[in-house]
Amino acid sequence: MSPPPPPPPPPPPMCFPFSSNKPRRRISLTESDMSRPSYDSRLRGGSIDSRRPEKLVRYASNSSSSTLATFPDNLTFKTDTEDYGDDVRNAQTPEWEMGKKGPRLVRTNTMTGTKQPAPPAPAKGGWGYGWGLGKRKEVEEGDLSRGMSQKELPEKPISEKLPSNGGSRGGFPLYDAPVPPIRTNTQSTNASRATRETQASRETRETTERRDSRRSKESKESRGTQQTKISNDSKGSSQTRTSRGSTGRQATAGTTTRNQTPLVRNDSNSTLVGSAYERKINDVEPSLERPDTGSRLDALRELMMKDTLDYYVVPSEDAHQSEYVAPSDRRREYISGFTGTAGVAVISINSAYLITDSRYWLQAQEQLDPNWTLVEAGGIGGPKDWIEWLVSRAKNCRIGIDARMISHEKATLLTNKLTPLDSKMIYPPQNLVDLAWKDKVSKSKEPLFRQPIEFTGQEASSKLRRLRQWISKQPPSVPAYSKTPPTEAQMHVATLITDLASIAYILNLRGTDIPYNPLFQAYLLVSLDSAVLFVDAAKCPDDIMGYLHSLNIERREYSDLWQYLRRREWGVGKILITPQTSFAISLMLTHFRYTVAPPIVEEMMAFKNATELEGLRRAYLRDGVSYVRFLAWLDAKLNEGYDITEYEAAQRLTEFRRKNKHFMGLAYENISASGPNAALPHYSPRRSTARMIDRDTPYINDSGGQYRDGTCDTTRTVHFGRPTPEQCDAFTRVLQGHIAIDSAVFPEGTSGHQLDVLARKALWRDGLNYGHGTGHGFGSFLTVHEGSYGFSSSVPLMPGHVVTNEPGFYNPGRWGMRIESALAVVSVKTRNEFNGPIWLGFERLTCVPIQTRMVKESMLTKEEKQWLKDHNQRCFQLLTPLIKDDKRAMKWLKREADRGIGLATGPGGMSIDWD
Repeated sequence: MSPPPPPPPPPPPMCFPFSSNKPRRRISLTESDMSRPSYDSRLRGGSIDSRRPEKLVRYASNSSSSTLATFPDNLTFKTDTEDYGDDVRNAQTPEWEMGKKGPRLVRTNTMTGTKQPAPPAPAKGGWGYGWGLGKRKEVEEGDLSRGMSQKELPEKPISEKLPSNGGSRGGFPLYDAPVPPIRTNTQSTNASRATRETQASRETRETTERRDSRRSKESKESRGTQQTKISNDSKGSSQTRTSRGSTGRQATAGTTTRNQTPLVRNDSNSTLVGSAYERKINDVEPSLERPDTGSRLDALRELMMKDTLDYYVVPSEDAHQSEYVAPSDRRREYISGFTGTAGVAVISINSAYLITDSRYWLQAQEQLDPNWTLVEAGGIGGPKDWIEWLVSRAKNCRIGIDARMISHEKATLLTNKLTPLDSKMIYPPQNLVDLAWKDKVSKSKEPLFRQPIEFTGQEASSKLRRLRQWISKQPPSVPAYSKTPPTEAQMHVATLITDLASIAYILNLRGTDIPYNPLFQAYLLVSLDSAVLFVDAAKCPDDIMGYLHSLNIERREYSDLWQYLRRREWGVGKILITPQTSFAISLMLTHFRYTVAPPIVEEMMAFKNATELEGLRRAYLRDGVSYVRFLAWLDAKLNEGYDITEYEAAQRLTEFRRKNKHFMGLAYENISASGPNAALPHYSPRRSTARMIDRDTPYINDSGGQYRDGTCDTTRTVHFGRPTPEQCDAFTRVLQGHIAIDSAVFPEGTSGHQLDVLARKALWRDGLNYGHGTGHGFGSFLTVHEGSYGFSSSVPLMPGHVVTNEPGFYNPGRWGMRIESALAVVSVKTRNEFNGPIWLGFERLTCVPIQTRMVKESMLTKEEKQWLKDHNQRCFQLLTPLIKDDKRAMKWLKREADRGIGLATGPGGMSIDWD
């Protein structure tokens, strides 16, 4: 008896949330996070004075530095040992190929994902359909009808044919010139296209999609790439997966393994147009292979032997003591292979050590090769930091370091500790890593641009005038035993600013030299009647040069600073420097010509004026719209049965942010984590190793955008399944700490460090805690970590300060959670006003609902329940006018604002979701 004919293809499966046997559908990645934002360089009138800081406390100069450089005139620093001649200055940067036509595109809605075609039938007569001869003939006829031959299609995935630098600087975001907005796949365009599309054109489009899918399948088979399908067992929510984390380390959460496949033609490239498509195809991930640092260390040790060094120290910072550095300044990353943002490498003749804190221990273990030994700073029985570790080993040693890469404060401390051990610091005139780094990346030559008065609220001329007033008020540097009048040489006549954020702030200028930070590499010397900006000419177009001349600022080359200081071209008198100034500058000046003082510009930056505060409110509102759209999209896709990786989720949120007004890029690398990866506070996913977002553990997204009117930093933790009692207990405690900080009222003079216990009290009650700080300051289109104030600092909080509030908890190897909102310190009126109007509190800037699914109502007080309800209702009221045209986002927002707390309990103890 012959088998019956195969039935027609089955209808699409109905996907119920959290079902144990629902089909998995792979969501396609749409766009990378390479941005090309626009900016407005026009300056508008008006000025608003910022708040003056309190009286400053001066630090005495440390004369010990005079013994460390006997011949300062012989000390020479070349910028990264690069030749900055005419050839380098005139070199052209690679072009960004905007507007080039790629392969034929299918304009479908990128916001709804792309479903994979049905797999081929396993055998004749089975369910479904495959690519037989008849189907192949049908496709070839479709090709002919469209005038397209097979030769026009690439044989390899697009991602394999791209240059590694396409449109980006080493894979880092740019703040570039304007790009016209492109309307891509909006609901209105889709609807209008659907009304015009004929039946024949729809059939042709469907045929093309199937052809692209077939060719992608054949391409994958030719490369031997296999895609493993994940099957669901009957246990449902107990099923977990195994994937690889961002560092390449395998994170095991169960027994089933999903292998990631490279991007091919049947992914969401077919749904992208214009700049979104180019961002996608240019998103090339660096190699994940662990580098062999043996040859690098050998080259460095040869240089060490020439200077008879026992140790050579390679810090993470650049010459400006920046937390985030340019690719050309990642010396510690080059020599060690460790990519974290914090850590110090110490190399001896026979060994190599990396000292870093607990945030990066797991990452370092995976990235360091056998040439290196990890030193866990802050661990039980371990050193507090790299200085303590080095001092404990150094005896009769010569320790080398680039004097530009260590601050005056740390160098002085280290010298004082080493002197009793008969050891001393050696400062070679050139960086030894630079000499060994043969294929070193060149420095950025991207132009500067102005930050208009509409965002700063204060002209640069006003800021410079205030800075000069501060210089003139500094008392002369006269020894305590002196009874004679101060001489001209003892008077303070200028200040040298080396902090990049401070230079950008004081001049109302921004740049693109450092990823995620709108900064540029420069030095600024401000005297009582003039100023000198040391920055490369290639970064200063005519409009910037005219702007500098209007401020009476002279421009000199970046590397000319050392000649300027050696010749003492500022004249007679002393220069004020901060403790964070590089020690190379101290050596060049000698202790007779500088005085260490508090960082006045950083204090000016810390107090946001009315314009900056209003800009931050607007920026957080727009960023909240993007965050809500993202959470609504992610929730809908997971409930529909799609599988989405941590990396894809992060990129989708970036694309929502990209559409916002004044968007200039990301504020930092996206933190998007599920399962064991969420237990790593600083985990950032990579495309090839990211795990799937599961429904059994919390999902964390910590990210933010850089906008012309503010820098944003927001974290939310959500759950897409039924949380366990353990997860609910921890999340509720984290929420209680978050509420305690947000609703705190305190008198003037209270520091963030004194308030920190409020964030931990609820966690401590259950024996829980977190190892990072509770919050930090942030900037107004500057850095996401700003100032010396925060919840780990003893600096008093004052009106105008802006801080983050981010308690969390991390269950190692299983899951983690964190809730972060931005706060502005404001004056508040209390009922009794004891000692007068001295009371302060917080204004919440972040406008993103907090999911209540993991909250235990029985653990909350009446006030905490009301706070949670009020916050979500406030988000609904503020965001509704901005997203009312997005039905999916509106539905999600209203649901989160109206839903109850936790999971309701029905008859027989059955848990019922409020949704």
